[in-house]
Amino acid sequence: MTTLADPVPGGRPGDVERATALSGELAGRGVHGVVLAYVDTAGIGRVKTVPTARLPSAAAWGVGMSPVFDTFLADDSIVTTDVLGSPDGDLRLYPDLERLVVLAGQPGWAWAPVDRITQDGERHPGCTRTFLRRIVTEAAERHGLTFKAAIEVEWTVARGDAPGDAFVPATTGPAYGATRQVELGDYTADVLAACAAQGIDVEQVHPEYAAGQFEISVGAVDPVAAADLSVLVRQTVRAVAGRHGLKVSFAPAVVGQGVGNGGHVHLSAWRDGVNLHSGGAGRYGMTAEAESLTAGILAHLPALTAVTAPSPASYLRLRPSQWAGVFTAWGRETRETALRVVTGTAGLRDRAANLEIKPVDLAANPYLAIGSLIVAGLDGLTSSAALPDETTGDPAHLGEAEAAGRGVRRLPVSLEQAVEEFRADEALRAALGPVLADAVIAVRLGELASVAGLDDDRVAAAYRWTY
Repeated sequence: MTTLADPVPGGRPGDVERATALSGELAGRGVHGVVLAYVDTAGIGRVKTVPTARLPSAAAWGVGMSPVFDTFLADDSIVTTDVLGSPDGDLRLYPDLERLVVLAGQPGWAWAPVDRITQDGERHPGCTRTFLRRIVTEAAERHGLTFKAAIEVEWTVARGDAPGDAFVPATTGPAYGATRQVELGDYTADVLAACAAQGIDVEQVHPEYAAGQFEISVGAVDPVAAADLSVLVRQTVRAVAGRHGLKVSFAPAVVGQGVGNGGHVHLSAWRDGVNLHSGGAGRYGMTAEAESLTAGILAHLPALTAVTAPSPASYLRLRPSQWAGVFTAWGRETRETALRVVTGTAGLRDRAANLEIKPVDLAANPYLAIGSLIVAGLDGLTSSAALPDETTGDPAHLGEAEAAGRGVRRLPVSLEQAVEEFRADEALRAALGPVLADAVIAVRLGELASVAGLDDDRVAAAYRWTY
C-alpha cells in the first residue's frame, strides 16, 4: 500500500519528514496556509495555496496544476503551440522547502516557490525555474563558474481610492525627493520591516524618477534564489501596500509617456570564490573571461529583449535618453548603455564588481530572464568573444558612422521586432528547448494581438494593474 512516506518522484529526499515538522511549527506560529508560487511565460505570478496541515502531502505528491498556464496571456486568454495550450494533462507543483518563509506582510500565510513536475516524475520542459537551475548547473560543470545575481524592483504607488482603473500617484514631490519619503514613510518602513522579518537582505529603498515611483535593491545571491527573491519582494511590497490602502504596479509603463518601471539585473561570474569582474588585466579590472561574458550578452541583446522586455508595454519604457539602455552598447557606470559595468567602490571591488543589464523590466519571468542572460554570456565565453569599444555618454547622440564603427545599434523598438530577433537566435532558442522557446514566441505574439490597434495610453492601461 502506498503511504505518505513513499512519495512519487518529484520531491526531494527528506522533504516529507521536513514538511511534517514545518507544518506543526507553522501552525504554532499562527500560519494557516502556504502560497505555492511560480511565474508563467507571460511573467504573471501564479499561485495555488494549501492549508498548513496539507504541506506534507504537497511535499510528497505535489499539488495539481494544468500545464495550460504556460500559454496564458497577461489578460488570462490562452494561445497554443503544438504541445501546449490544450485543456489536457496535469502537472504537480512541488514546494521548495528550503525557500519557504513566513510572510510578515500577510499574517497567517507562508510562501514557497515551486518546481513543476509531470505526473510521471519528470521535470516539465516549460518550468522556467528548472531551466534556470539547469543553466547554472551546466555553467559549473562545463566552465567551473558560479554566478551571483540580483534584480532591482521598481514600482509605482497609487491611491487605493482612485476611480476605476485610473492611476493617481499616492505621493507628490520631485524624483528622489524627501517629500515622497516623508509622505509614504510609514508604508516603506513597513515594507522594510516585513522584508527583514522574512530574511531578505535589503540594501536600499528610495523614491525613484517617475510619479509615485520607488525602488528596492537586495543583495546578490545565487541565480535561482535571486529569481525567487524577486517574486517574494513583489509579493511583500504589494501585500503591505494593501494594508495601507494603497495600490502598486510593477508594470513596465503605467502611463503612455514617461519613465517606466525597470527590473535591472545585476550579474557576476565567479570561479573558486574569485570575482571575474574584478582584479583582472582587462578593462576596468575585468578578466578576459568577464569581458567575453559581457560581449556575449551584448551580442544576444536584440533577441534577449523578447525575454527581458516581453510585454507590448515594455516598449513604452524602452525609449532613448530615459536611462532604459536601448542601444547595444556598454560603458563603465554609464546609465544610458544597455550594459553598465559596475566597478564598485575602492576597497569593495572584489565583492561588488558586476554587470548591470538595463533593458529588463518586471513583466519578465525572472527565472527565464536570468537563465537566458547566462546562456548568452556563456556563448560569448565559449567563443572568446571580443568586447567592442566602450561607449560614454548617451549613445543616442552618436553619429551614424561612429555608432556603426562601435557596433552600436538600436534594440528592437517593438515586441514584434524582438520576437523576430528571438526567432533568428538559434543558440538562445536551443538552450531554452523547443517547448519553452515555442511558448515564448506564442505568448509574445498573443500579447501583440491582444493590443492591436491600441494607442500608447491604452496599451499602458491594459497592463497597468496586471503586473
